[in-house]
Amino acid sequence: MKKSNPLLRSIVLLVIVIATISGMLFYTQFTPSKSQEQPGFTFVNVAHEAGIHFKHFYGKRSNQLPEDMGSGAAWFDYNQDSWQDLFIANTSGPLSMSRKERQNSPAHSVLYKNNGDGTFTDVTKQAGLITRGYGMGVDAGDYNNDGWPDLFVSQYGHNLLFQNNGNGAFKDVTREAGLYNFEGFWSDGQWGDYDRDGYLDLYVTGYVKYKNISSVGKGEQRRRINMMIPLQLSPGPFESQENLLFHNNGDGTFTEHAANTNTRDIGGKSLAATWCDVNNDGWPDLIIANDVSANTMYLNNQGQSFVKEAFFSDQTETRGSMGLAVGDIDQDQDMDIYITNWMFELNELLLNQTGNKSLYHFQERALGYGVGESTEDLVGWGTGLFDFDNDTYLDLFITNGSTNTRKKDSLKLVAMPNKFYWNRGPGKGFVDATASTGEALSREIVGRGAAFADYDNDGDIDTYLINHGGQGLLLQNQAGNNKNWVSFSLEGSQSNRSAIGARLFLKIDGNTYMREVDAQPSYLSQNSLVQHFGLDQYTNIDSLVVEWPSRNQQVFTDLPINTTVHIKEGQSGFTVQ
Repeated sequence: MKKSNPLLRSIVLLVIVIATISGMLFYTQFTPSKSQEQPGFTFVNVAHEAGIHFKHFYGKRSNQLPEDMGSGAAWFDYNQDSWQDLFIANTSGPLSMSRKERQNSPAHSVLYKNNGDGTFTDVTKQAGLITRGYGMGVDAGDYNNDGWPDLFVSQYGHNLLFQNNGNGAFKDVTREAGLYNFEGFWSDGQWGDYDRDGYLDLYVTGYVKYKNISSVGKGEQRRRINMMIPLQLSPGPFESQENLLFHNNGDGTFTEHAANTNTRDIGGKSLAATWCDVNNDGWPDLIIANDVSANTMYLNNQGQSFVKEAFFSDQTETRGSMGLAVGDIDQDQDMDIYITNWMFELNELLLNQTGNKSLYHFQERALGYGVGESTEDLVGWGTGLFDFDNDTYLDLFITNGSTNTRKKDSLKLVAMPNKFYWNRGPGKGFVDATASTGEALSREIVGRGAAFADYDNDGDIDTYLINHGGQGLLLQNQAGNNKNWVSFSLEGSQSNRSAIGARLFLKIDGNTYMREVDAQPSYLSQNSLVQHFGLDQYTNIDSLVVEWPSRNQQVFTDLPINTTVHIKEGQSGFTVQ
């Protein structure tokens, strides 16, 4: 028998010890202890007091995939009174219901008008926005540049486009705009001016080509990770639904251009997408979260076409991705990405290493930053990166909810707790601060969409959560505004009127903080286009640089704090709202 070499064995042991110590030091450096400082605010569910009595879904589930994936919500100022209003999509009931039952279902979309005093009024009927069916995503944007934000609703079936008339009512223009003749399982829609011609285009993600339960085998199951999932509730057996890109013709109509621009994402079972300038070249790129298929990134080739790329070079595995959050987490002036996944697959944090370079590169850092392992037993959906406590750092919010049914009642889905991660600063990672932000956040729900906005204009970010099969939650941020803040409302002139794609660089005491308008997709939801900055204890702003989609650049000084500032492209001054 050949004897082992003692020197070689010692070297191997030394290498193992060094690697172990290095790993421990790395994890210790980026994983904060629970005993460290926590954010000083709470979330309180004020939905009832605010007059929001929305309930998702009606009747009993028939255990089919399209019933369980929705829905989303949108914050947008539909009447231009400087208060964020709320539109919520709905799923009217099980697929097994008749057409008459669906038409009579009490579960329909709702528009709540913000009264400006902390309460809302249901104005759905007078606004002409009562829709029944299988509502999925919601996205608001002024596609015709008339100063009034319009509304897109994606569905299982036919999508809907509503034009804002400017008088409190909307008109269904789906057919005349050229969007009707596309039937499928559409999950999300995102407005963005990909060719920078001043008009908003629309990207629509497709999920799967779902077939009736009887055609795929009732009662059959498939294994996913270490669980058996009913065949009709798993996306695996179904073909992917190709995505759509509608180019805005500037005359109220759209032309579908996904094939011409290489953005169909063939093979991807897409649930969320966002327009975002990934490589800092001034052109909006596409980020797509796919379920049981590889996530995708499309780099914009100056508005003519797109080049498909992987998120990072060693990406090989596929996960069940649902939600997206995008923001400059490490404050290096490029956009980072957070992705929510199915249970046992861990959520992902991709730190963008582009900086001032023309080539992008991402590093996966969820475990090192404390936002990976703690998500293992959860199914993540809506998510957002916002500075909830106004300390200048982007924090992370996630709403969770299972797609599995309860053991004692197979017609109901399993509820899960939501999560809030507090950002300790660049390079320091996050701490799970859910327990310190109040009982309402820890309440278990069947989470789906999450939409973020400062709805009460008090200087901190609130959120609305879709609770599948139950009452939604309006989580009011209380005392997040005990630090200074400033918000900006942008209006394009040469750029699209909604200013989607504009970048803001706020400079304070030698530091630069960046935001990109509408680079926050969540899951099936639209966050407020008003850009919020926490200022901590700073009382003076050095300057604000706005880079418009038209490539115009403006610099503003002598800005006020603790208020919302309205800026119009091309005008030297600003107004305070």
